[in-house]
Parts: sequence; C-alpha cells; structure tokens
Amino acid sequence: MTVTEERAKAAPAARQARVTDEHGRRVRIGELVWRYALLLLVLALTVGPFLWQLSTSLKGPTEDIFGSPPSFLPAHPTLHNYERVADTIPVWDYALNSLKVAGASVVTNCVGSALAGYALARLRYRGRRVATLVFILAMLVPVEGIIIAQFTTMRELGLNNTLIGVVLPGSIGAMNVLLMRNAFLNLPYEIEEAAYVDGANAWQRFLRIALPSVRGTVAVVAIFAFMGAWDDFLWPLIVLSDPSRFTLTIGLNYLHGTFANDERLVAAGTVIAVAPLIALFACLQRYFFRGVGEGAVKG
Repeated sequence: MTVTEERAKAAPAARQARVTDEHGRRVRIGELVWRYALLLLVLALTVGPFLWQLSTSLKGPTEDIFGSPPSFLPAHPTLHNYERVADTIPVWDYALNSLKVAGASVVTNCVGSALAGYALARLRYRGRRVATLVFILAMLVPVEGIIIAQFTTMRELGLNNTLIGVVLPGSIGAMNVLLMRNAFLNLPYEIEEAAYVDGANAWQRFLRIALPSVRGTVAVVAIFAFMGAWDDFLWPLIVLSDPSRFTLTIGLNYLHGTFANDERLVAAGTVIAVAPLIALFACLQRYFFRGVGEGAVKG
C-alpha cells in the first residue's frame, strides 16, 4: 500500500474525530475544555448550595457539619431530620396552603396572560400600543412601592387573612403577558388568515391555532408563576395573620427563629420547600425548551 492510499484512508477517520459545533464548524480542543470548565463552574455555583443543603439534611446529630475540611457525603444518612420538621411545625398543612396558592396563580397567569397576550398581538383595536406600554411600565414599578396599596385594597374587599388575598395581586403578571404577546407575534399571520377565510371567529383562532402553537411559552409562564407564588414571603407575611393559613415560606421561618442553631433541621425544611419546584420543572422541561414557534409550521 502506497503512502497516498494510507493518507486517503486516514483522512475520513481524522474528519470523524474532529469536534464540531451545531453549525458544523470545527471546535479546538482548548476551546472545548474551556467551555466544559465554565459549564462545570456554573453548575457548581447553581446546584452546589442545594446539594450541600441536601447532604446536611441527611446527616445525623453526631456528625460535624462545620468540620474542616467539610464532609460532603453523610457517613450515616438518615431521614430523622425530616420527621423532626413535621413534629416541630405543621409543615404539610403549610405546604398544602402553598400548593393552593401556587396552583391558583398558575391557572390565572396562564389563562389571563394568554388572553391578554393574544389581544395585544393579534387583535386590531384603538389603544393597543398604549395598553402594551402600560404593561411595560407596570414592570418598572417595584413591589415594595405598591404593597401598602395592595394591602389596603385587600382590606376593603374583606380578603385579608385569606388565601384569595394572597393570590389576587399576582394573578396576572405583566412580564407573563409580554412573554405571551411576543410568542403570539412570532406566529405567521397566514395561518390565521386561512382560518378566518374558513369562517373561524376570534375564539376559535385563539383556541385551535394560536394557543397550541405557543405551548412552550405557556410552560415558561406556568413555571415562573408557580415559582413566584411558592417562594413569595413578604406578601403572605403581610396579608396573613392566622397560623393555620400560613404558606410554607412563612411556616419555615419558625425553624430559623426557634431552632437557629440546628442547621440540620433548617436544611431539611429547605429541601421540602425546593422539592416541588424541581418536580414541576421535571414535568414541564420538554415544553420549556421547545420554543414559541413550535406548532406554527405543523398547524
């Protein structure tokens, strides 16, 4: 075999061994190592604190959690700390209240934001640009600046110390409306025009054509709404006074106040609070990464 034939056989193997990006361009090994190192650093900064809390919650009372060097893995894992959380506070009642608030917030935000976003993006009427500007300006107002007005409104409506009073101010978020508006704007007008020619009214075009095409954005709105309602601390603390109606974030504050030195108990409560968010994202992640124009071509 000649040298030319050997090089010709080795060339395809060398091309297969090359690393390329999504556009088919070659990526150098040094650049690839730098990318993975940066990704691992970001992963450590984002996931590391949660894993440390999880590890702390599984450690027994005899293990030192402040030792140097720190021990990441528990020597004798135990679920006793989670039982102690349930014995200290009615954590499952608080979690149920938070689930009611978060579930209602998801429903109201998804329905209301989808309707408002479609009206801003696809319908033609006077004042549409002004309405869009109002939603943009609403994002610039800090929550602390209107919280007194919100509390006064809930008191006048007789909704203080109720879960409805917790849900109502955040039932439709301005950012969620703008997200849905941008998603509907990216849909081709030709599809709706064809449906209009076939006799479809605005509701039929919204429910059968536009809404199925933006399921990815609806999933994003659902995740944001659930996270915002589940993690909210200030507003439920202000509007609720009956301990039986406390949400989980307020209830876990008892662990920090009464048992401030027991980090294992606090870590177990933190894991209980974060677990539903992880479960929600695991269920909706395939829609989360799908994109706003998902169903436009298929429709």
